[in-house]
Order: sequence, then C-alpha cells, then structure tokens
Amino acid sequence: MRRAGSATGRDVASLKTLGSAVPVPGGYDPSVLEAFDNRHPERDYWVVFTAPEFTTLCPKTGQPDFATLTIRYIPDKKLVESKSLKLYLFGFRNNGDFHEDVVNVVYDDLVRLLKPRYMEVYGKFAPRGGISIDPYVNGGFGAKYKALAASRFASWPGVRQ
Repeated sequence: MRRAGSATGRDVASLKTLGSAVPVPGGYDPSVLEAFDNRHPERDYWVVFTAPEFTTLCPKTGQPDFATLTIRYIPDKKLVESKSLKLYLFGFRNNGDFHEDVVNVVYDDLVRLLKPRYMEVYGKFAPRGGISIDPYVNGGFGAKYKALAASRFASWPGVRQ
C-alpha cells in the first residue's frame, strides 16, 4: 500500500522545474507546462488554482492588464505541476493579447496537456476605461462532464436563459 503523500520516483524524476532554478519565460511559452500522474483517477475531485496577480499586455497600447485568473478542473490521468503553471502564467506578462483570447489560450493549453474530465478558466480583469471584461470558458469531456459544463455555463453570473 502506498503511503499518503508519497510520490513514486518516476513522478518526481519526470518533473524538470520543481526543485530547480528555472529562468522566468520572456513571453508566452506553453512548453514550460509539466504534468504528473494523478494517483486518484478512480474518483472525481476539483483542483483549483487562483492567480490573483495575473498580468498580460494590451495588444494595442502595450499597457498592462491585471486580473485574477481562476483555473478549475476535474483531473483524469494527469495533474498540472504548480511551479510550471506559475512560470507559464508569468510568461503572459510580456505577451499582448485581448482578455478573451488569453482565457481561451490558457484553457486550450491545459486541456491539451492534461486531457481532463472537465476544465474551466475565468479571468476577472481590472477595469480599464470604466469597464471590466471578465471572460469565462469551460468544457467537459464525456457525457457526464459535458452536462456539467452546460449547467455551469448556463448558470454563469450575468447569463440570461
């Protein structure tokens, strides 16, 4: 029986950023993302990451846009390694994209890496010019999780049915 909290040697050996001095990416770079095996794939559970100091650049003005970025997912076989996720998100600091695009790019990159059962990404951006833009994207994979995605999307604040 595996002891709670113990990792296999293979899990740890495959991670390059954890426990290493790694340079901060100068821009958007999905190759820094790393995943490791989910040791509890038999059950559904949520993994939530909140990045309250997420920064990206306006593609037109080059001015910084600040947001709280929230990533929620139900893993299948893989989990994202948190240090690699921090480095990945930090890379947006020098990258110019619209808010809606940033949220969709993060979603796409994480879905590609993890192949989760369910994923959602929400960007709560600080207002600029008196208006905030708060994009949300989600998706489920398999009938049960597609239904979850539809339900969560339909009940998202501000959405009229």
